[in-house]
Amino acid sequence: MSVSETLILGIGNTLLTDEGAGIHALNHLQSLYPDSPNLNFIDGGTLSFTLAVWIEDCTNLIVFDAAELNKPVGTVKAFIGTEFDDFLGAAKRSAHEVGLLDLMDIARLTGHFPENRALIGIQPDVMTWGMKPTAAVQNALDEAINEAVKLINQWQKVSTDQKLTASKNYSNSNSEVLR
Repeated sequence: MSVSETLILGIGNTLLTDEGAGIHALNHLQSLYPDSPNLNFIDGGTLSFTLAVWIEDCTNLIVFDAAELNKPVGTVKAFIGTEFDDFLGAAKRSAHEVGLLDLMDIARLTGHFPENRALIGIQPDVMTWGMKPTAAVQNALDEAINEAVKLINQWQKVSTDQKLTASKNYSNSNSEVLR
């Protein structure tokens, strides 16, 4: 991965309804921009230290995850830069944040900390057996994707004709693709 590329990491367990929100957001964004050479999509599942090399190799990192935001179900919040660091360092808010904090510490210790980083959290409702998120979380995926698209465009500073197009409906097939 070159330093100009953006790593988009989805974390969660798609067998546990809203717990899989991060993976669902990742998959929907990837379906919009499947051939974008500057984007790398990784399904991080429930995290593994093998992800450290990917994080160390990127300048831009966007993480999608279900997160306890203490807000209404389906609320989307982007934690950018030092907000990302502060959120991970605060009280545990998702099952993955301890592992993500460890991965970020590895990157920091090796001197390869992503310059631009964001966690896009989605407030879950239930985390019981089920392959699909609840309606509120499913509806929040559009907002999460739009947040990611805005960050990608800002961080990559691409020209107007190359910008990713934020989509109100991620299934919209008319979206421009970053090439």
